[in-house]
Amino acid sequence: MTVEYDCIVVGGGAAGLSAALVLGRARRRTLLVDAGQQSNLPAHGIGGLLGFDGRSPAELYAIGRQELTQYPSVESVVDEVVDGTDRGGSFRLELAGGSHRTTRRVLLATGVEYRPPYLPGLRELWGRSVFHCPFCHGWEARDQPLGVLANGEKALHATLLIRNWTEDLVLLTDGPADLDAEASALLDKAGVRVDTRRVRRLATDSGRLSAVVFTDGSRLERSALMVATTLHQRSNLADQLGAVSHEHGPVMTDPVDVDGLGRTTVPGLFAAGDLCTQAPHVATAIATGSAAATAVVQSLLTEDTGLPFPPRTA
Repeated sequence: MTVEYDCIVVGGGAAGLSAALVLGRARRRTLLVDAGQQSNLPAHGIGGLLGFDGRSPAELYAIGRQELTQYPSVESVVDEVVDGTDRGGSFRLELAGGSHRTTRRVLLATGVEYRPPYLPGLRELWGRSVFHCPFCHGWEARDQPLGVLANGEKALHATLLIRNWTEDLVLLTDGPADLDAEASALLDKAGVRVDTRRVRRLATDSGRLSAVVFTDGSRLERSALMVATTLHQRSNLADQLGAVSHEHGPVMTDPVDVDGLGRTTVPGLFAAGDLCTQAPHVATAIATGSAAATAVVQSLLTEDTGLPFPPRTA
């Protein structure tokens, strides 16, 4: 059977679009499959991305898709890859729409999903006045009364990290604080108050956080809230294709194991972006997408022409 593509990029977020752009410019037959479910779409803007600071993720993705149209070797489809098979030298990917595609290389850019704790009012505020990353949202919340919703190991790190953006900061542990003496001392030194009241819901005003409401009916006025959040794989395709994942980390539960060139433990299978990092940022996703696509091109040239290319090391 004829293999249809040199590379299929799964996921059309920052990493996937960056990879498809590199592959298009390298004149490689490329298919970009995207279901349009990027996790940062609710965000008010992208913080800290050079040339795009503060502009919406949706705008970035629209511009990226438009840029790809000038490269005739790149096709894009709105669909989802639901299954994959490693056929030893090529891959077969099954799409939710009922069709399948074959390719010499696969580049996974499927991203992650955020799983914050369930709390009434949180979902409506997520990505704006409720967030998980201070580097993405801290500037917009600077010098305002902020809260951190966390307990245990994550509480100290998250609270001291956001402390740089405000002097009015309260750690909300939603019950008895799981903090040792050293952590408590560090928080006290940083001027952070610890509130152990149980949280019932978040109150809003004009679409923004106005207060944290506790189960006893009392309120804490806050303008923004940072929530310690666990990230999970959005797709199980990496697992289906046999790629090894790292053990549970502080941010990402099961990041895909890649080397510096985006190569997974499966020959011909590459990955980029949030699904293989403990530091999910748009800028990083763009950079790793570009690097992985460059490695894809070189691996194809190695196969076709004998171009020297270093093997993956464990």
